[in-house]
Amino acid sequence: MPLRIVKGDATSPQTKGPKVIAHVCNDLGGWGKGFVLAVSRRWPEPEKAYRQWHRERAGNDFGLGATQLVQVRPDVWVANMVGQHGMRTGSNGPPIRYDAVERCLTAVAGHADRLAATVHMPRIGCGLAGGRWSRIEPLIVAELCARDIGTTVYDFG
Repeated sequence: MPLRIVKGDATSPQTKGPKVIAHVCNDLGGWGKGFVLAVSRRWPEPEKAYRQWHRERAGNDFGLGATQLVQVRPDVWVANMVGQHGMRTGSNGPPIRYDAVERCLTAVAGHADRLAATVHMPRIGCGLAGGRWSRIEPLIVAELCARDIGTTVYDFG
């Protein structure tokens, strides 16, 4: 299934049926800039779940490459994907971790398959995480589109 890229708001997919909205989070427990603000404006549950997941990380799978699925409506889930190590500071390079994003997308594919859902996202990893779309897009195509999971990327505006 080809990757669709459209203009619009990834927090408001205009499709029927179950939907997973996927986005990249950092591994520091920080939530407050970028796409997560749009998520939090629409639903409080993903931020609350992410912060609790981070707080209780000694007893769970929180870390690079982990994915947390949070149901926000009967037919909508948000996938908190930990694909960013730290935050961008000075000259330490972009915080995106492509291998972690790939593992997250594999998990999202499993969830989408189980839920018979389509997947919706902004250009994950390319904002605050500093990633390059030329590296991210092939991961999305391989992990989601190649498995016949309808996937849409939203360019805001």
